[in-house]
Amino acid sequence: MVWPAVESALERGTRTVIVSVGSIEQHGPHLPLNMDTLDGDELAERIAIALGDALAAPTIRPGCSGHHMEFPGTITVPPETLMDVVESYCRSLDHHGFESIVLVPTHGGNFGPVKTIAPEVAREIEASVIPVADLDEHMELLNEGLSEAGVEYEQDVIHAGAAETAMVLAIENDLVRTEQLERGTEGELSTARLLSEGFKSITENGVLGDPTEATAAAGEMIIQTVVEAYVEHIESERRAVRSSH
Repeated sequence: MVWPAVESALERGTRTVIVSVGSIEQHGPHLPLNMDTLDGDELAERIAIALGDALAAPTIRPGCSGHHMEFPGTITVPPETLMDVVESYCRSLDHHGFESIVLVPTHGGNFGPVKTIAPEVAREIEASVIPVADLDEHMELLNEGLSEAGVEYEQDVIHAGAAETAMVLAIENDLVRTEQLERGTEGELSTARLLSEGFKSITENGVLGDPTEATAAAGEMIIQTVVEAYVEHIESERRAVRSSH
């Protein structure tokens, strides 16, 4: 968008903006480093369209990806830096007149910092800040979308496996290196170990689960499932804010 288009949207009464919080990090040998940012762009745009009175802001990147740093190409920032950037986004958008700022993390390492900073910045600006930042729910929605598409494959900790590969197939299928598809570590995993010792301690190729199970149709279903759940949550939060005023 150009700035006059944003100004016109505000003049027409658009007061909600969606900010995804993505990453630049390894996603196995078959998915691009910007997978979480691609995902963020797509979700923000679709949520804004579904709400009907919102805009999608540029996705924040990179994120908190220290646990992927053993894989070349990963770029990480400290949680404090990410929170500063999120706060600056919110202050900027509040300055322009947006009244509801929705934060949508799409990388697991960003959920904690987003949940921490959202209420803090909300106390200091006019706009309401709505974090959609429940990591367990997010992964449940990804598995639910897979299942609804007929792919009976579930992974508790999701990274570069069936769900995320399916999403990239749906968003921009040419970015999936299908000749490089290979299984990663499957079964129960220790999230604490992943975060403390890094992904390389669990998976040599950076993949969790089996990306060969992915289909573009499943990716589309996953995206729809996430968007519907998030839109419902955002509308509920906006109603609560309006009623409190």
